[in-house]
Amino acid sequence: MGVMNLDQPQLLSKIAMGDGHGEASSYFDGWKAYDKDPFHPSKNPHGVIQMGLAENQLTADMVQNWIMSNPEASICTLEGVHNFKQMANFQDYHGLPEFRNAVAKFMSRTRGNRVTFDPERIVMSGGATGAHEATAFCLADRGEALLVPTPYYPGFDRDLRWRTGVKLVPVICESSNNFKLTKQALEEAYEKAKEDNIRFKGLLITNPSNPLGTVMDRNTLRTVITFINEKRIHLISDEIYAATVFSHPSFISIAEIIEHDTDIECDRNLVHIVYSLSKDMGFPGFRVGIIYSYNDTVVDCTRKMSSFGLVSTQTQYLIAKMLSDDDFVEKFLPESAKRLAQRYRVFTGGLIKVGIKCLQSNGGLFVWMDLRGLLKNATFESEIELWRVIIHEVKINVSPGVSFHCSEPGWFRVCYANMDDRDVQIALQRIRSFVTQNNKEAMGSDKNSKPYWHSNLRLSLKPRRFDDIMMSPHSPIPQSPLVKATT
Repeated sequence: MGVMNLDQPQLLSKIAMGDGHGEASSYFDGWKAYDKDPFHPSKNPHGVIQMGLAENQLTADMVQNWIMSNPEASICTLEGVHNFKQMANFQDYHGLPEFRNAVAKFMSRTRGNRVTFDPERIVMSGGATGAHEATAFCLADRGEALLVPTPYYPGFDRDLRWRTGVKLVPVICESSNNFKLTKQALEEAYEKAKEDNIRFKGLLITNPSNPLGTVMDRNTLRTVITFINEKRIHLISDEIYAATVFSHPSFISIAEIIEHDTDIECDRNLVHIVYSLSKDMGFPGFRVGIIYSYNDTVVDCTRKMSSFGLVSTQTQYLIAKMLSDDDFVEKFLPESAKRLAQRYRVFTGGLIKVGIKCLQSNGGLFVWMDLRGLLKNATFESEIELWRVIIHEVKINVSPGVSFHCSEPGWFRVCYANMDDRDVQIALQRIRSFVTQNNKEAMGSDKNSKPYWHSNLRLSLKPRRFDDIMMSPHSPIPQSPLVKATT
């Protein structure tokens, strides 16, 4: 065996050798814990239940029924195979015209038909992940920065930073005002970064919010537009949860503000929207991401970049047929909202019964759960310790707030739309067992002491009959209010 030459140049790139992907996060660690021990009602009833994945499976039956009723929409059926050659050979990175037309029309519908979208500005990408990266490449150079209100989706650290070299600077939002974005928070983050000699190129917002499940009101959106125009920086509005809003207040797109609120100054060249069908339609595996920019240069550049992550023509063809079916879309959107509202009521109602409250929300596929009262200390170390108990002993994968860059320990994102009714009830049963046991043990100790749970807590996860634990879907359960910050 030869001796290694220590002076030998590095054989791999810095990206390959580094950890810029952001995978070293409790957010992804929870997924790994689930992958190692996935729950199955019969094969592995004591496994980890996946509640860290924001998937929408509540309307899968509607999509499946449409596909079965429209076999010609697929080029892999007897009814549609005559289009196989044409679709298999299509390579234009502009995308199928009928696909862009259908997506533009669907985007308008998910925004209440209050705005229209130009199909010529629809740019394809491999999911919202690719859409965000391509947009970041166009707006900022390596070392430049985007402002991002907290808490924010952990994947942004990968999507916008890893390969582009762009920095993300947090805008601190707090529970005292329901984590609402304010002008003061924007100005403070901007001025602090200027003191640190960071050059800003844009602001990234998510509306509806991931992980909060809340929507931005008109005044907040007007504040955002005024801010980016004053600072002459770009705005990226992530609207991938637009059609998951299930109750009032309704979702307002940034497109609606710039089209209708003519009393405020707005340079449209600074505004860019990221969208996808992963959440609204439950199609994450189809990798349908959309960039919609009001800037001609950005449209041109991101369209060229889309060559690195095109949506397959077969998928475009199917999606175009589905979204062009007016009857289907008109039935799908309200039914999806109805099912999400029902699941939200059932899940938050189950949490309320054991004294766990959440930030009041009306969108997304998750809740922002408040477990500050279960922390031994008001620290992120205590939050992670509690999270490990929930993962390894309660056997539920939830995502701790620290992975979302939350400024306050004790908040957790819990996804509720990626499973059936039975699994939701099993998850609630486990949470009830955990809280009940914790309360009993705490009562046996000093009443003024902190929560009594410990790292080797063991719970009885003996399965119960579904009928025994199922709550009536028709029972009125109030929405959970925000718990006021403790002192």
